[in-house]
Amino acid sequence: MILTVDDRIAHAATGGHEGTEDQPAIVLVHGAGMDSTVWQLQTRYLAYRGFRAVAVDLPGHGRSEGPALTTIADMADWVGRFIDAAGFSTAHLVGHSMGTFIALEVARRRAGLVSSLTLCGTATSMPVHPDLLADADGDLPAAAALMAAWGHARPAHVGHNPTPGLWMMGGARALVEMSEPGVLASDFRACMAYEHALEAAAAVTCPATVVIGLGDKMTPPKGGRALAAAIPGVHVVELADTGHSMMTEDPRAVKKAIVETATG
Repeated sequence: MILTVDDRIAHAATGGHEGTEDQPAIVLVHGAGMDSTVWQLQTRYLAYRGFRAVAVDLPGHGRSEGPALTTIADMADWVGRFIDAAGFSTAHLVGHSMGTFIALEVARRRAGLVSSLTLCGTATSMPVHPDLLADADGDLPAAAALMAAWGHARPAHVGHNPTPGLWMMGGARALVEMSEPGVLASDFRACMAYEHALEAAAAVTCPATVVIGLGDKMTPPKGGRALAAAIPGVHVVELADTGHSMMTEDPRAVKKAIVETATG
C-alpha cells in the first residue's frame, strides 16, 4: 500500500491482500530501526482471515520517505494521519517496542480512532544501554549485532526457528544494518525521552493486551508487567523461551494475541 501523508510517500505492507472496506483494520507499528517486515509472519495471516492488515513503515524507515521523526508524539500524530489517509474510521493498533509507545500515544491523543491495543515488548520506560547507543551513532553493524543478541531468547541463539529455512539472528542484524544512517540512534533517543507511558496507559479505554517475552532483555518482563498494571482491564500474555523479537520467535502466539484482542 502506497499513500501520501504530509506530501511524502508512506508505505505499508498488507500481507498480499488489502481487503475490503467492511473488514476491520489492524495497523501494526514497528520498533526502533526496524520497518514493516518485522510483521511479515502476522500480516499475511491476518490479511487472509477477515482483516485489513496494514504494517506501516514510519517516515525514514523501510520504503517510506524521510526524514525520520524524532519524538514519540510526532510519530503518533503521523500514524493518526496515516490511518486517516487510508480511509479507516477506526483501527486496531498493534505495536512492538518503540511502536508500543506510539500506539499508546495515538490512543491517548485520538481515543475514538483506536478500537483495541496489542502491545508487544513494552515497558514503562525504554532506556538504552550506553554501548548500544554509541554504536547506533557510529557503528551500525555493531549496533545490529548487539540488538540481535539482546533481542532474542536462548533458543534463537542455538538455531531454533519456528520458520524453517530462515535465520532469526541474521535477519534481525541485516534489517538494522539496512536502516538509514542516524535513524536507529534517533529512534533510541525518542524512546528514552518519552515520559508519558504510564499516563497514556492509565487513559486507555479500549480492550488491550500486553505481550511479554519472559526472556526479553531489552524490555524486561518487570517493566512490561508494570505498564500492564496501569491499563484498565488489560489482558497479559507471557511467552516462555521468547525474547524481545517475539513476532519471529513465537509468531503463532503473537498472531493469536492480536486476533483475540481485535475480536474481543
